[in-house]
Amino acid sequence: MRRVVNTESPSETGDRSTVETEDEDAPHVTAPVLAGDLLRTEFDFELPRGFIDGQGQVHKTGTMRLATARDELLPLMDDRVRRNGAYLTVVLLGRVITRLGSLTDDAVNADVIEMLFASDLAFLQDLYRRVNTEGHTKAAVTCPSCHERFMVDMAGGAMVDV
Repeated sequence: MRRVVNTESPSETGDRSTVETEDEDAPHVTAPVLAGDLLRTEFDFELPRGFIDGQGQVHKTGTMRLATARDELLPLMDDRVRRNGAYLTVVLLGRVITRLGSLTDDAVNADVIEMLFASDLAFLQDLYRRVNTEGHTKAAVTCPSCHERFMVDMAGGAMVDV
């Protein structure tokens, strides 16, 4: 379920356009459209190692959506999280990852996330933090050899000169 909201400039009276969004877990809402911007709610990524399913297939690429308040609150009521607070990350990532290889929506859940390699889990935790607090997946880095600065897309995209 790809949710990208196209925006339009406000009218001369200052009114903003609205677009209806649907979320199976939430009541029907009408969200405002931001003037002149594109609201990006999903971020594609590529895992360093990949999830290996029961048939031996490796799933490396995926999509993570922005978290909602509901996504962060509901796992707190999960018995697995109540018994072990470290499990919060697993349940939370299971809610916001909408695709992992050929697995989609409900097939990507806490059971899948807990089977990831530790390096992939760390990658997803960092990606979650970046997209939900900074709003993007890019990081400015400096080459240790030549000291050239450039941007790296932490989700697996190409490098861009700064």
